[in-house]
Amino acid sequence: MKHLRNDMATASHSGRYQKTAGKSPQSSDARHGLRRWLPLLALFTAACAPVDAQQRSAAVNPQPQPAVQAPQPAIAVPPAVLAGLPPTADTPALAAVVAAREAMNRKQWSVLGALVPQAKPDPLGMYPEYWLLRYQLWTPPAGGRPNADLQKFISANPDAYLADRLRADWLLAAARSGDFETVRKLAPVKNTNAQVECAILDAKHMTGQRATAAQAIAAFAPGGACWALYDQLVADRILGWDELEPQLRDAIEANKTTDARKFVQYMFEPRDQKTYDVLIKDPMRWLTRQDRLPVGRNEKELVTIALARLARSDINVADSYLRREWAKSMAKSNLAWIRGQYALVAALNLDSRADDWYHEAGHIRMTDYNAGWKVRAALRQPKIDWKWVIESIDQMPAAQQADPSWVYWKARGLAATGRREQANAAYASIADRFDFYGQLSAEELGRRITVPPRPAPISDREIAEARANPGLRRAVQLFRLGWRQEAVPEWNFALRGMTDRQLIAAAELARAENIYDRVVNTSDRTEKEFDFSQRFIAPFEGRVTAKANAIALDPAWVYGLIRQESRFIMDARSHVGASGLMQLMPATAKWVAGKIGMSNFTPDSVNDFDTNTELGTNYLNMVLRDLNGSQMLASAGYNAGPRRPHNWRSTFTHPVEGAIFAETIPFNETRTYVKNVMSNSVYYAAMFTGQPQSLKERLGNIVPLGAETTNLP
Repeated sequence: MKHLRNDMATASHSGRYQKTAGKSPQSSDARHGLRRWLPLLALFTAACAPVDAQQRSAAVNPQPQPAVQAPQPAIAVPPAVLAGLPPTADTPALAAVVAAREAMNRKQWSVLGALVPQAKPDPLGMYPEYWLLRYQLWTPPAGGRPNADLQKFISANPDAYLADRLRADWLLAAARSGDFETVRKLAPVKNTNAQVECAILDAKHMTGQRATAAQAIAAFAPGGACWALYDQLVADRILGWDELEPQLRDAIEANKTTDARKFVQYMFEPRDQKTYDVLIKDPMRWLTRQDRLPVGRNEKELVTIALARLARSDINVADSYLRREWAKSMAKSNLAWIRGQYALVAALNLDSRADDWYHEAGHIRMTDYNAGWKVRAALRQPKIDWKWVIESIDQMPAAQQADPSWVYWKARGLAATGRREQANAAYASIADRFDFYGQLSAEELGRRITVPPRPAPISDREIAEARANPGLRRAVQLFRLGWRQEAVPEWNFALRGMTDRQLIAAAELARAENIYDRVVNTSDRTEKEFDFSQRFIAPFEGRVTAKANAIALDPAWVYGLIRQESRFIMDARSHVGASGLMQLMPATAKWVAGKIGMSNFTPDSVNDFDTNTELGTNYLNMVLRDLNGSQMLASAGYNAGPRRPHNWRSTFTHPVEGAIFAETIPFNETRTYVKNVMSNSVYYAAMFTGQPQSLKERLGNIVPLGAETTNLP
């Protein structure tokens, strides 16, 4: 449960936060066993600390070690499958790994260097070596970058996650120093990203394989290597005004002012750059001093940007001023873009004028984000113009059109305009997906929601193969230590190229270790065999169901919510401070404890299973009752705060189907959250009851009640 705010600055979709640790029963034991080695290591660390105090810091990202989590109960799965790894051995090498991480976090590089050989015998021994090499890579010793040691590490661990990560680190360091031949030798990287791809493209360009504007734009994401690529391509006149103006406008729309300023530097002369800096601070003040007939390309673009920015202060003033002072003198293309920006601001505020303004803008180039809201604004109308919906989706880039949400809504438009055969074909293309729009499409084809047949049980050979996988073994050891930020990428890297059977076996290994989020996320990757006991795992031996039943709350919905909130990680903590299985904010937890008479509540107990689920289910029930029994509205309220769904419902002038309400929630996170919770709940209900289910029935219809409020926090 997180209270969010609507901010035009977050126009691009944000990713979920990184969860904290979920522990296996061996986790606490492993740490406890290390204690006997720590006194000696502590003395060693203390002895070396003064040396490191004089060293300069390096560009590293230390990660704090999460608190120890008590062992979790086993879950009901066949005993033959419930076979994790052997208990973690209590050795001096593992203690050295733990001490090395502490030294790395403290930037005690000489201590780290001394611990590397001591840690090497441990299965995690490559981690201290990687930490040291990364430090030396970005802060080279007097002898220069340790290229031989870097290559030795990569060669010695050819299939390891850390070897691939070190390859990427080395590649970026080489690119930054202009060593493009090394960049080309190191490419490709398996676990790549935009900065790595930009560095590779830049290296090719600088060594005779000329890059194109299209390649650069496709690879680009703001960051050092990509800006270096753009610097070069702008200087070589491969990127010019026509390529950069759309990117500038996209950055302006997303309120990414730092990125926008960089594009301005590419496009404008210094005098116009200063003008831009003035107008971006106070666009109205600057506009009132300008000639209504700007002449040059630069002047016209600056006026266009200033007028677009006005909407962020007051959309009513901006619209009136634009129509009165500028509309007649502006180029149609610039006016259309401004109209699209005003429409987006209106749409995010659920302003009924948004659809009219999108019509005024017409079918122009838009960001994916704005193009989505163009359709959402149309869906909010009392009488939906399905022809316009279809046209707007058809204007999207091909990749966006293929998104299940737009496949579904286009199919709805096709059905509404009499093209049932085409609509059914579109529904059928996504009806086998196990998600919100897959379920809705299946129902449009007359199918109820059921659980697919469970695949054949994992064999002893398959689980043994998973247990022997070096990457999975390292990941499990990392999870046991509570080092989730190292464990998750290690685990995910090990999954590359796995078959469905191998993925299911890996998920069973995670289940045996009580790493429930990896059970779900690993099983979610299968393409032909689907084990819903993994994808929609229901751990804790019925204790969640008992909490829900005690207050007549739907257990399937509660499980669906927890799966989205925390992936069943008991001490999960969000970026805004929500904690535990049901992600309770501290103030809310305290308030609910007072309401239900939980006299023994303390802030430290919020991650305790019984405390968290009792408070969470009671609060969820309060929100549900406050929102007239609508699970969808209550899910939105649990995520964004209970006042918001009241406000969102009040902006409608007419009843709407639940799917339209869900799709037009103005917060990216909450919109995705609600869809996932409701979809999850349908599958849990099908699993718990053995009966076919309906997402449409669960979503219901939303009827506006006029001005609304609530006293819930």
